[in-house]
Amino acid sequence: MQNWRGVARRKLWLADAMLLMVAIIWGSSYAVAKQALWFYPVLGFLAIRFGLTFILLLPQLRGDGQRAVRPGLPLGLVMLGIFLCETWGVMLTSASNAAFLISLCVLFTPFVEWAMLRQRPSNRLFAACALSLVGVWLLTGGTSLSLNLGDGLMLAAALLRALLVCLTRRLTADMQVPPLALTAVQSGVVATGCLVLGFTLPGGLPALPQSPTFWAATLYLVFFATLFALYAQNLALGRTSATRVSLLMGSEPLFGAIIAGLWLGERLELLGWVGGLLIMVAALGTLRLGRSAAPVAVISECRPATDGDFSPSRKGEAL
Repeated sequence: MQNWRGVARRKLWLADAMLLMVAIIWGSSYAVAKQALWFYPVLGFLAIRFGLTFILLLPQLRGDGQRAVRPGLPLGLVMLGIFLCETWGVMLTSASNAAFLISLCVLFTPFVEWAMLRQRPSNRLFAACALSLVGVWLLTGGTSLSLNLGDGLMLAAALLRALLVCLTRRLTADMQVPPLALTAVQSGVVATGCLVLGFTLPGGLPALPQSPTFWAATLYLVFFATLFALYAQNLALGRTSATRVSLLMGSEPLFGAIIAGLWLGERLELLGWVGGLLIMVAALGTLRLGRSAAPVAVISECRPATDGDFSPSRKGEAL
């Protein structure tokens, strides 16, 4: 019995360590994406990144994976809108602001469910919304709620992520859609959409970048922020609770702000840190309230990094 408990503790420790590593990787993805955008425009960058992801996941569409095509096409279009808003937002605002603002997806989700399912959120969720509003006010300056274009795009991306979570649940309910196959279809839609937009706009897309920095950043996002992260989440969810997963993953915005400061030299003022932490508290409080209210998406399900993983695995269970 004692040996069994020791093995269980080691498995739990390994799951926690992997989730914390994913939170760090996702936190770094803002700075990495911002750096890649120095060398290539948004549409081309997204087409390359999600095109590579689609190619790597293409074998997942064999057999049962064909069931992912029907829901994956409309969900991929929503995902295209998310990443257009999010990637342009990262380019136009600081990586620190992006990391905190996109986490509002968790708070938006119950209100999107209210609009779609007519399930009114509890009064405590309205209080969490007010707390996050104060956080956004402090994060963006603290004098007036004047968002720049990048901040506004990040908020739009957060709202679209909440919509994607709800649509994923609706379109994949009782279908047993393989998560990797769904991610493959969505990635293909994003890559195709960006290519079409890129070549129809005046001037089209430039030649592929030659910079090793660009390709290193892109491959990092594909292999670590998408494939490894998805594997680690699914492995950890088999060994620990969804609540524990969400709380560990909730540290991602904080890592995003820290890495942006160390890597890109961005500096948040004291009011900015207070605002970002208030947003995190509101998001995590929303997850805790989800245990007794309508199902609420966990942070890993509408995560604020550009990884392309919106798979409806057990992450979607009520907390």
